[in-house]
Amino acid sequence: MDPMIRVVVADDHPIWVSGLRSDLGDTFDVVGEAADAAQAIEVVAATRPDVVLCDLHMPEGGGLRVAAECGESTKVVILTVSEAERDVLDAVAAGAVGYLTKSTGPDQLREALTRAAAGEPVFSPSLASLVLSEFRRLTKSGGVEKGLSDREREVLRHVAKGLSYKEIGEALFISPKTVENHTRNILDKLHLSKKQELMRYALEHDIT
Repeated sequence: MDPMIRVVVADDHPIWVSGLRSDLGDTFDVVGEAADAAQAIEVVAATRPDVVLCDLHMPEGGGLRVAAECGESTKVVILTVSEAERDVLDAVAAGAVGYLTKSTGPDQLREALTRAAAGEPVFSPSLASLVLSEFRRLTKSGGVEKGLSDREREVLRHVAKGLSYKEIGEALFISPKTVENHTRNILDKLHLSKKQELMRYALEHDIT
């Protein structure tokens, strides 16, 4: 059996945290809880989880602070009621690998966290199109992205939508392994080290 995915849950509403524990079920090991950003950062440092699932609006800096301070060491997924464009983009820029609304069902949540633990960006479907609209709005910078091939641009656009390697492969009629290889090539060309950084890069450049 695959090892359980280790999760830290950060939210200042205890009842919600209890519900999340129940929703995550036996596939996930909740190794820590926190009620504010400062506590979450301490718990992450102590437990080194695979994923941090945290609310956007918490005391001591909220999910943005958690993403900024923990995004390099673990995968941070924001779980919030907010669907505001600025909140989504700020979370991505801070270092979050995902942004889900609290209306996300248990099955979808478990699937998203599994993908996030593997390093894939995850977004609620209604928010993926919002992020892509922001990509198209940005002014062309003429930067390093000109070195990407047409296929690599296609893969990057689909990564930005939060699709899995399998889903991207089906959309482009290539294998998931080929998608992974393209993603690695993109990272190398853009001098980035993690897939979550592709989203931040796309927010600063016109990848359309």
